[in-house]
Formats: sequence, C-alpha cells, structure tokens
Amino acid sequence: MPKRAKELSALEVKRLTAPGWHAVGTVAGLGLKVSHAGNRAWVLRVMVGAKRREIGLGAYPDVTLAGAHEKARAARLQIEQGIDPIAERREIRARLIAEQTEGMTFSQCAAAYIKAHREGWKNAKHAAQWESTLAQYAGPVIGDMLVRHVETRHVLAVLEPIWKDKTETATRLRARLELVMDWAAVRGERASANPARWRGHLDKLLPKPSKVAKKGHHAALDWREIGPFMVCLRAAEGVGARCLEFAILTGARSGEARGATWREIDMQARTWTVPAERMKAGKEHRVPLSDAAVRLLEGLPRFVGNDLVFPGPRGGVLSDATLGAVLKRLGVPVTAHGFRSTFRDWAAESTAYPPDVVEMALAHTIRNKVEAAYRRGDLFEKRRQLMQAWADYCARVETSAEVVSIGAARVA
Repeated sequence: MPKRAKELSALEVKRLTAPGWHAVGTVAGLGLKVSHAGNRAWVLRVMVGAKRREIGLGAYPDVTLAGAHEKARAARLQIEQGIDPIAERREIRARLIAEQTEGMTFSQCAAAYIKAHREGWKNAKHAAQWESTLAQYAGPVIGDMLVRHVETRHVLAVLEPIWKDKTETATRLRARLELVMDWAAVRGERASANPARWRGHLDKLLPKPSKVAKKGHHAALDWREIGPFMVCLRAAEGVGARCLEFAILTGARSGEARGATWREIDMQARTWTVPAERMKAGKEHRVPLSDAAVRLLEGLPRFVGNDLVFPGPRGGVLSDATLGAVLKRLGVPVTAHGFRSTFRDWAAESTAYPPDVVEMALAHTIRNKVEAAYRRGDLFEKRRQLMQAWADYCARVETSAEVVSIGAARVA
C-alpha cells in the first residue's frame, strides 16, 4: 500500500516555494507544482486506465487548498466512472470553440446575402437600401446574435417599434429579414422555422400593413396648371431645374433622368435610349424627344471626362433631393415623380391617345400576361406624336391663368 502524504495546512502550502512537485495530502496524488520562475499550480497525478496523467486543477492562490481538494475529488470520481477528465475537458473546449467560430451572426448572414445577390440587383442604390435598413433597425437588436438563436420575439422587437409609424419601411424590412433567415437555413446556419415569415406566423401577431397605414401617393400638379408651372421652372437656374424640366418633358422617372448620359442620346434621331439596367422593369426603353426636349439638351454644357447630361456639383449623379429642392424653391408642394401622374391625367382627359400608348410612354409593365406575350412593338411613332403634343401643351399658358400663382397640389 503506497505511503500516504502528510496533510498540509493552508499556511504550510503557502510556504512551499522550492521548485518541484510537493504532495499536500488529503487526496491521493494531489500536489502543488512550483516552477523555477516561482509560479505555483495545483496538479493531480493519477492513473487513467493504463496512462499516467497529470491533471491541472488551477493556479495557486486563485484556487485555494480547499478548492484544490474539491477539484481533485471530482476528477477522481470521474475516473472511477470511466471518464478521462483531460479528454472530457478537451471535448468541452472544442465544442465551445466550434460554437463561437462556426456560428454566423445575423449581421454576418445579412452581409453575405447582400454580397451574393448584389450583382443581380438593378443598381447600387438597392443594395445600399438593404444595408441601411438592416443596420439601422435590425442591427441594434439582433445584429450580434448567432442567427440560429434568433426567434420570433426578437423579430418582433425589431418590427413593432416602426410597424405603425413607418409601415412601408417595416414591411420591406420584414421581407428582408425573412430572406436573410432563409439564406441562413440553406447554408446550415439555422434549423428552426423562419421567425420572420408572414403567412401563418407574423400575420397572427401584427396587423396587416394595409390596415395600419394607407399607401401614400405622390403629390401631383393639376394638369391644367402645367403651363404656368413650366414658365416658372424655365426661369429657375441650375442643373437641377434643367433635369426636372427634362424629366417632365419625357415622362421619365427621376432616377432615369438624373442618370441620363450623352451616349444614351441620339440627337440626330431625336431619341433617348435608357438601358435596361437603369429601368425599373429591367427592360430597355426608347424615349422620343420632342422639340422642347431637344432644345433643352442643345443648350446644356458638356464636360470633358464626364458623360452625365445633368452632373452634380461634384461630378456625380444628382441626388433625388436636388429635384425636390427645386420644387421647394418654387413653392410648389408636389414631388418630381408626381409629374408622371400629371402627364397621365392630361393624356386621359385632354387627348384621344389610347391608354396603352400612354402607359408605354411611362414605361409601365403590361400586367396582362397574355397581352404582354403578344405585344412585340413599342408604339414608338405614336409615342413620338404623344410626347410632342405634351411638350406643346406644357408650353401653353392660358390667358386666364396666373403664372405667379400655381394651384395647390392634389394627391394622385
């Protein structure tokens, strides 16, 4: 029978300073190991199966003598149960490391999703909107969470604060959360059901967006007041005013006009061809240029090394706020996009042009799939007549109209 080591007191243990391993008694194999540098740590020497092990139990004095006794007894109990304490500790540590390094956070999944789909989106603005909404609303709540830990209550914590006041933003945000969660599931980052799904899930917890806030429309000018307004607009100076005038004359969206380049415009053919990547429907759109639109373009300066028709102050694309600022200076409470409604109302109420010609001038997608399948042309020559008639009407000011007083906007 092996000789039992003397049971040392806490004071005696404190005095152990000589380098080496010192048995402290009480639990067989327990000792204090002192290094040549003076560091001291608890070590349990024990046989595990056919292997001799030295099991570290912590540094002294962080682990007291009583604490070392307790840890040594627990280790011996594991050995009696057929467990190797060192192997068990390694396995636990490996699982912890795997948990920390292999799991992706929601923010990491969102960034990966955006990176994977960025090339398929129409423009950089779409990606920027994804990044900003997820960072602003989801980031503070679930950004640093492992995506597999995100539950319905967390998604609600993101959406509920803005569901009533910013319904449109919240609706888009929910859809983006769902897509990121689906991406994470396919990548094996989460296994449970998507907590951001709407049908059969969040629709039971949140009111329908249509019930919370009515969809807003762009404020538009009454079509009968476009003539006096154009007089004011043409008197305004600046690239923003010219860009807005061009957008009105062509029926184009703000972004299409702001991003127009000289290579897209054929002055001889009097045509502006907007490439598919800059169109909402993702399809190339030809725009016939009226006499007024051609005169506007002819009066614009061109800059070496910059192909933009309406370059911003720093040479880049004008911001959407620039056109809004022009309207604000003119004191007209409408939006740049609203002039498309003005054009459509004028065509419907003041002309005999067929609706499909007007809709094509606005680059609207044909909703009827059967009709879309058979429609091959773009009614270009008919649209040329339409846009010239529109430009002529925009240049007309009724004798009874007040040029300096534009009527209140309507919502269209």
